[in-house]
Amino acid sequence: MASEVASLAVVSAAASVALAYARLATSRLAPGIPRLAALLPVLLLLPVLPFAFSSIHLRTISAFFLVWLCGFKLLLLAAGHGPLHPALPLVRFVACAALPVKVRDKTEKQQQQASRSSLPSGFLLSYAAKAALFSALVSVRCYRARMPAYAVPVFDGAHVYLMLELFLASAAALARALLGAELEPQFDRPYLASSLRDFWGRRWNLMVPGVLRPCVYRPVRARFGAAAGVLAAFLVSGAMHEVMFYYITLEPGTGEVTAFFALHGACAVAERWLARQHGGVWRPPRPVATALTLAFVTGTGSWLFFAPVIRSGLDEAIIAECEGMLAFLERAGRNLAAMAHLV
Repeated sequence: MASEVASLAVVSAAASVALAYARLATSRLAPGIPRLAALLPVLLLLPVLPFAFSSIHLRTISAFFLVWLCGFKLLLLAAGHGPLHPALPLVRFVACAALPVKVRDKTEKQQQQASRSSLPSGFLLSYAAKAALFSALVSVRCYRARMPAYAVPVFDGAHVYLMLELFLASAAALARALLGAELEPQFDRPYLASSLRDFWGRRWNLMVPGVLRPCVYRPVRARFGAAAGVLAAFLVSGAMHEVMFYYITLEPGTGEVTAFFALHGACAVAERWLARQHGGVWRPPRPVATALTLAFVTGTGSWLFFAPVIRSGLDEAIIAECEGMLAFLERAGRNLAAMAHLV
């Protein structure tokens, strides 16, 4: 843990210095090739930084933030598009680049403050319940091999969803406390998705479509049409997931993850075509559509998405890390309670 904290400090400092340089360089250059050339050293440095971590979780999460999200935001900055802008204050620029921080205008900020002031207790209870469920899933992971075949992809999907949502919600709370900034929404109840387009475009890991739309979908759509834009976005997402899986396994990709997203992209295009052909006259009842969508996502996920990690045996290492983190948090909670009692 101590070595990972030291690595976190080094990576944070290196990324902050690199992004401070990116802000300074782009403030003096016009959008286009000059900016891209100036940003090239930063774009080459960011993929190296996650290797400072030995923890699979920290290595992968830092790669997701720095290599994928930050890299795409810097490419948009080179072209003169948001969300980054050299006029942003330095701390806000670095936070917006390195984290999924969304800069809001004054009206949005006032609305957020009003909504925060009336934040329902159910919101906190919801995350407490998710944390308890995640802890329970980690505890019963040893029984996964005995589960029925149909239950395994549901179990794995729930584990990934809860792990991502809890981590990103924690990051959001930290950003609010330290920066007064709002993180982009991470998930919107993906278990209620009624179609693949609904699942991937409006409910699951919303930071990803947030950068893929301006970087990939819109330019391709402008030249080749909406269907090509959707397919291109899914293919780029698949390629970037292969990169993320490399940070997990430290082995070359097998192409299975790209195939997973190519399949879902083709199915999303087919969904759109069918909706246009029938004019939305007939749709299955929403509960049926949701069940079919989740069955397709979990089934194909078990077949293609989780296969590289399970085959390498790293799923057990990931669970061991989760157990270690839960034990660490439990000890920390006990120590804080004991200190509070003494005071």
